[in-house]
Amino acid sequence: MKIRGAVLTEIGQQRPYAASRPLTVREVELDSPGPGEVLVRIEAAGVCHSDLSVVDGNRARPVPMLLGHEAAGIVEQVGAGVTDTDVGQRVVTVFLPRCGTCDNCRTEGRLPCSVGSEANGAGTLLGGARRLHLDGQDVNHHLGVSGFATHAVVNRRSIVPVGEDVPHDVAALLGCAVLTGGGAVINAGRPAPGQDVMIVGLGGVGMAALLTAVALSLDSTPRGAVIGVDSNPDKLRRAEELGATRVLSPAEVADSGLKAPVVIEAAGHPRAFETAVAATMPGGTTVTVGLPSPEARSEISPLGLTAEARSIVGSYLGSAVPSRDVPVFEQMWREGRLPVERLVTSRIPLDEINMAMDDLADGRAVRQIIDLTHV
Repeated sequence: MKIRGAVLTEIGQQRPYAASRPLTVREVELDSPGPGEVLVRIEAAGVCHSDLSVVDGNRARPVPMLLGHEAAGIVEQVGAGVTDTDVGQRVVTVFLPRCGTCDNCRTEGRLPCSVGSEANGAGTLLGGARRLHLDGQDVNHHLGVSGFATHAVVNRRSIVPVGEDVPHDVAALLGCAVLTGGGAVINAGRPAPGQDVMIVGLGGVGMAALLTAVALSLDSTPRGAVIGVDSNPDKLRRAEELGATRVLSPAEVADSGLKAPVVIEAAGHPRAFETAVAATMPGGTTVTVGLPSPEARSEISPLGLTAEARSIVGSYLGSAVPSRDVPVFEQMWREGRLPVERLVTSRIPLDEINMAMDDLADGRAVRQIIDLTHV
């Protein structure tokens, strides 16, 4: 079938992207789903730093590639062997499929699936297939999804069903921002009731972590503080609106000597990581979920880790098992405890994808949602 999608053909073009236009929205050929795969009509897709990192070259991926990984839509067709998902079901896409059988999949989310990671790096679906084609050439899949398009064929293990009551923009955010940020808090940070949580870096993932920490705090007695840290004043104001107890710039954190037992680093920058480690109190845990450039380096004191018995934990995709954790966050949203829709700063058409990348790079957006219901 013919679909419309945003294809990246060259990495590292000059900014502003609104002028250089690295992403081209064009007609692409999409195969029918193969065994173990499903065809999804995409309703909404979030614009995430993991997309930007391919455009700007911080993440090496094969091109041409149809970008987008944080999405939600309706199943329109199922391939052979898919018996647990029905046509008409709303689903969330997840950017790391789990094969369920490798050694990493036996760690309950602590380690990313090795088979899924290999497929993502190669630009294929889980199992090695490519279902996208342009001018007779294969087009690579982005993180097993390629959600900046009207339709996508994905492996069944790249989706999680959600209820019909979940709006498509909320559903899209559950699969990346919430799963990654919220999962970093619940699965990796694991704050005890009443413990303070600090979030360093308030983009989409960081704000989702903050929302989750606020929800946990409100559920506990005594209530712990939720502290938001960012260099962007607009994001600090938004964090306060979302329930942060206190907001500070990185300089203010350093000057005040403020520390927390659980600190989530969600900026993907070496200086933010250093801020997070320095702000972790003795016996506490620093969870790093941001994805910096592969060449990025940080400087920290090993003595501080040893003498103060502090831990640093890496968390990819929120240390989550999507089939287990997405329903948890879905229910938190349904109960009104996790207002995911408040992360959305704008809704845009697919044709504005290059401008959306500029807004993301400049820190002007938390989550931009591409509305594909009218394409």
